[in-house]
Amino acid sequence: MPHDLLAQPPGTELPVDPGTAALAAGEDPRDVAARVPTSSAAWAALADRAFAAGSVVESYAYARVGYHRGLDALRRAGWKGHGPVPWAHEPNQGFLRCLHALGRAAAAIGETDEATRCRNFLRDSDPTAATALGD
Repeated sequence: MPHDLLAQPPGTELPVDPGTAALAAGEDPRDVAARVPTSSAAWAALADRAFAAGSVVESYAYARVGYHRGLDALRRAGWKGHGPVPWAHEPNQGFLRCLHALGRAAAAIGETDEATRCRNFLRDSDPTAATALGD
C-alpha cells in the first residue's frame, strides 16, 4: 500500500473540559479557573472579559495560561505539535479560543510576530475556528 506523505494526521480531540459546564451554568470564570486551573475554557472566558474591559495585558496573561494548559492537554491526547484541532469538537474550543485571544492581545500590545504566529496556528488548527472567532 503506498504511503501518502502529504496526508494530514487525524484531528486531535480533547477530553471534556470540566470548566465548560460550570461556565455554561453562569459560574464566574475566576472561580472556575481557581477550581479547575487546567480549564482552557475558563482562561478563555477570563481573557475575553479582560480584553472587553480594556485590560489588554491581563487578557494576554489569561490567554497565555489557557493556551499552555491547552497545549499540555493536546499533547496528552496524542497531538505531536501539528495537525488539525477541530473546532466542531466542543472540548477543543477552549484551547482555540485562548489561541485566538492570545493573538488578539499580542496584536494590541504590538507583538506582531506572535500575533501572526497565533493567527496562522489557529487557521492551521481549523479554518472553521478562525472564521467562528472572527479572525
